[in-house]
Amino acid sequence: MKSVRFLVGGKVQGVWFRASARDRAVALQLRGYARNLSDGRVEVLAIGDDDAVEELGQWLHYGPPQAQVDELERVDAHDEPGLAGFEIR
Repeated sequence: MKSVRFLVGGKVQGVWFRASARDRAVALQLRGYARNLSDGRVEVLAIGDDDAVEELGQWLHYGPPQAQVDELERVDAHDEPGLAGFEIR
């Protein structure tokens, strides 16, 4: 099991990025969340199977069609056992 926090920069707010990330994460059976940050980035916490987390990370390089991803930072994270599914915050 892997836990990774992704910070996604560019045109990622107001373009259905969080909802699209949730849909992708649910399809990959991941737990976690996606939320807007005050600096214009989106934070995505992904918890689950190593391959599924890696696949979500690859998807985050591009995001939904309306998005323009300019940067993707990846940081190892700790599991958050209270998360039962994948939330938009």
